[in-house]
Amino acid sequence: MRPYALTNCVLHTGEQDLVDHALLIEGDRILDILPSWDLPDSFGVIDLQGDHVSPGFVDLQLNGCGRVMFNDEITAKTLEIMHTTNLKSGTTSYLPTLITTSDTDMLRAMELVRDYRKFRPHNVLGLHLEGPYLNPKRKGIHNERYIRRPEPAMIQQIAAAGRNSVLLLTLAPEIVELDDILTLADAGILVSAGHSDATYEQAIAGFDAGVGMVTHLFNAMSPWLGRSPGLVGAAFDRDDVYAGIIADGHHTHLRSIALAHRMKGEKLLIVTDATPPVGTQMDSFRIGGQVVFYREGKCVSAEGTLGGSALTMIEAIRNCVSIGLPLDEALRMASAYPAAAIAVNDRLGYLAPGYVANLAMFNNALEITGVCDRGEYQILNSDRHT
Repeated sequence: MRPYALTNCVLHTGEQDLVDHALLIEGDRILDILPSWDLPDSFGVIDLQGDHVSPGFVDLQLNGCGRVMFNDEITAKTLEIMHTTNLKSGTTSYLPTLITTSDTDMLRAMELVRDYRKFRPHNVLGLHLEGPYLNPKRKGIHNERYIRRPEPAMIQQIAAAGRNSVLLLTLAPEIVELDDILTLADAGILVSAGHSDATYEQAIAGFDAGVGMVTHLFNAMSPWLGRSPGLVGAAFDRDDVYAGIIADGHHTHLRSIALAHRMKGEKLLIVTDATPPVGTQMDSFRIGGQVVFYREGKCVSAEGTLGGSALTMIEAIRNCVSIGLPLDEALRMASAYPAAAIAVNDRLGYLAPGYVANLAMFNNALEITGVCDRGEYQILNSDRHT
């Protein structure tokens, strides 16, 4: 592909905003950022008509989208459908999330992701195992039949697969031995506390052993109470711990997101926890052995339990901006911060020379108009970008 430049746009690099600059792309990488008047004649030009360009969004918790659920079909085709659907909302990299299931399915997913990443390492970054080592008291929509304590042999297999396969593992720190947490963290896996009824003290012990994140802050975890700070309070008390948050206004009140941001700052990152209705029309689906209904923007079981979300990253960014967060910060919560959490911020999450050309383009209404997927430019609104 001929090198080309994106011009007439606002560049959100992750560190500053630039106007009257051009983003140069060659192959699957960002080559440079130059003042527009210094653009070499040898480059093709794509006029973005004043739109914004940011790093492509990085979603660390994606159960499914586009009518598919990763747990239901652990195949390369499912990963492709999820990726294609993601691009429509600016997400160029993600962690397919396998919720609580059998060892057999876990091993199958680990092998699939490892093999898939040989060809698409910058789209599927690794696997997120959400469970099965959870506390049944906080199981949410997860299938209690499969919730269990870890077997040493399985912990060793997950650790041996390491970052080529598993990047993130959600567990309840009060259920798992601290030595097992240390084994996983030493393998380079980001261990996250979630679906947990941990006391403050148990949560802190987990953080000290290697837990580096909490999964969907406020949801399926012991709350922060005056006499019992729980996992939420422990997460706020540790500046070194990341927190994922589902910014849909259903899982978490939007003002709670604003308050959490005041306390966590650059450690607060957006996740979608998305499910099959995203990117399509779908009234119901199955998750955790239950039927979940998509109604009025929410995914709920017949008993009223939330079962994932129908959120996209660009919608989450709009929600964060609506409560007063600066656009640049909301973009970092969807790109730079998740990339840093899983230690891929040396190649993703910023606009900088040498970084992968995974980009999101959007208008002033925060509507996606185009993407770059590993340097390949795609128009998502046929009336723009010529």
